[in-house]
Amino acid sequence: MPENETILYRGASYEIGRGPGFYGIWPAGAPRPPSIEWWPETPEGWHGAWSRFTGLEAPGTIVPVSQRATSMASGSPRAVIAAALLAIGVACGIAGLFPSYLGGASLAQQPAELVPHAIYLAVWTASALLILAGGARLRVGALLGMGTSIVTFGFFFADAGTAVAGSAHMGAGLVLGLIGWLACAAGATMAFRLGPAAPLDRRRWPERGPAAVTAALAALAAIGAASAFAPSWDSYALRTSSGALPSVTAGNAFANPGLVIAGNVAVMVALVAVVAAAILWRPTRLGAVLLAGAIIPMAAQAVSALVLLGEAPSPAQFGISPAQAAQAGLTIRSGVTPAFWIYCAFVVVLAVACALMLIPRRRAALDAADAAPPAVSTVS
Repeated sequence: MPENETILYRGASYEIGRGPGFYGIWPAGAPRPPSIEWWPETPEGWHGAWSRFTGLEAPGTIVPVSQRATSMASGSPRAVIAAALLAIGVACGIAGLFPSYLGGASLAQQPAELVPHAIYLAVWTASALLILAGGARLRVGALLGMGTSIVTFGFFFADAGTAVAGSAHMGAGLVLGLIGWLACAAGATMAFRLGPAAPLDRRRWPERGPAAVTAALAALAAIGAASAFAPSWDSYALRTSSGALPSVTAGNAFANPGLVIAGNVAVMVALVAVVAAAILWRPTRLGAVLLAGAIIPMAAQAVSALVLLGEAPSPAQFGISPAQAAQAGLTIRSGVTPAFWIYCAFVVVLAVACALMLIPRRRAALDAADAAPPAVSTVS
């Protein structure tokens, strides 16, 4: 193929691409003859060419041809560097599980805190491996890592804010965790920049039919999950030998120092923003990957709360010494508030929406084409 002609999408029998001042359709294979049909290099010309191309080819056979295959290939130096940054971040995160994190205790000593961090590290590890695999997997790995990095920023910021506010001493574990997050976020972002531009497509909003239902479902679930993230999740029923005491709730996102509140708000805003971006992303299946990256850390918070539910509450949480608790015959039963179950329901709905976005639609190929329409240049 001449250097001034580029194939953009390929089907079983034909290819669509661009040349100097035109979009054209060629028979698939080499050597390639001149284009059998062509359209002017305008937005209208592109959509006309694409309509003709999808009429000639079955949608399931059409795949994008990256114009930056060299950058996206396995073993690309920049891809290796991006994966290495993620690997360094994961290594720092693992190392940070064992020293003091906040207040002298390590994450490894606190199962409820260990579980979500282990989940984050697992996602970033998968992201690094996908990036190293190259090709289409590079894009998947980058979006997965970015989604997790964006949402978890608020969690790490809140932890750092706790230390800055003087509520707990910042240990080496937290420092390593922050370095790990930064390295993973940088690696995922670098890998994302290696791929072809596949930005948001606001022209297709609002969607119609099942896609519109899925988009609305995801948007409402994101707002609901963000709202249900703020109230108290933990509930404690206290009883002494003389009778039951009023129940106590804990965990309200706004009952904290200012920096911690800022971190919690950042989580809520990030979730809604990432879900909005995922809804508008093209191809839709890549938007689903970005959405999955955001859902996983939010689901990890629910798992953490359930793990905490299985631990015996300490009287020290309520300013009562063990001796005083024994003298009063104090027993404490832990539970969760309705807000927690509402939050879980919204996260499940988000997961369902993500799964629906991964299901190929009848016109998935048209969706893919609209994801990365070629830039139109002015032809004199």
